[in-house]
Amino acid sequence: MQLTSIIIPTFNGLTLLKACVSSIRQHTSVPYEIIVVDNGSGDGTLTYCRNENIKFVALPANLGFPAACNYGLRLAEGDSLMLLNNDTIVTPNWLPMLLNCLYSREEVGMVGPVSNYVNGKQKIRVRFTGISNMARIYHHVNPRKWRETKRLVGFCLLFKRKLFEQVGVLDERFAPGYYEDDDFSYRARLAGYQLLIAGDCFVYHRGSVSFRKNRRRSKLLLLRRNRRKFIDKWGVDPFQFI
Repeated sequence: MQLTSIIIPTFNGLTLLKACVSSIRQHTSVPYEIIVVDNGSGDGTLTYCRNENIKFVALPANLGFPAACNYGLRLAEGDSLMLLNNDTIVTPNWLPMLLNCLYSREEVGMVGPVSNYVNGKQKIRVRFTGISNMARIYHHVNPRKWRETKRLVGFCLLFKRKLFEQVGVLDERFAPGYYEDDDFSYRARLAGYQLLIAGDCFVYHRGSVSFRKNRRRSKLLLLRRNRRKFIDKWGVDPFQFI
C-alpha cells in the first residue's frame, strides 16, 4: 500500500497546527506520515510534536515557506508527497479523492483540491456555509469535475515522487513565500506533466483573516518582488496562468 508524506511547515501557529493534525487523523483512512517543519517557533510546537509522536524538523530560525517545505521533502518516505498549510482543515475521504485524481493517468503529476480561500480556479463558486456542508456538496467521486490547469496553489499540493525526483525542490529564491508554487507548477509542466484540479475534493483554508496596514503593505511589496523574480527567471508573467 502506497504511503503519502504530508509536509506541514509552521511558524508560531500551534493552535492552527493542532486543528490541522486532528483533522488529518480523523479523516484519513489510507497510509500517511506527517512531517512538521518548524520555522523556529516559540509557542511549544516542538513539545506538541514530541508528545504526539509526530516526525518533525526543528529549524533554528524562520527560513520561510519554500525552505521549510524542502527540509520536509528531503525527509519524506512517501510514494506521494503533499505540501499542506498549517491553517487547513481536511475533510472526510479527502486523501483518497486526491490520490484517485493523481493516479488517474500516467501523465498527471500534481493535483490540488478546491477551497474557500484560494486565488484562481481552485476557489469554490458557491457561498461558503461551513466545512461539513462544503464536504457534503463536493465529496462525490466525479472525474468530470477534474480540470486541467496551468498552476496549482501550494496550500494543499499533492504530487508523485517521480515528479519531485525529476523537477527538484522548491526554489528558495522566492523566500519567505509567494510564487514558489507557481514556479513549481511551471517546472512540472515543462517536464511534461499535467496538473489537475480535483473539483470533487474540498479542503478548508483559513487564510489571512486580516492585515494591519503595514503587514498588508509588506505583503504587497513581497508579491510584487517575487512576481518580478518569476518573470526574470522564465521570461513570462505568472499572471497569465491564474
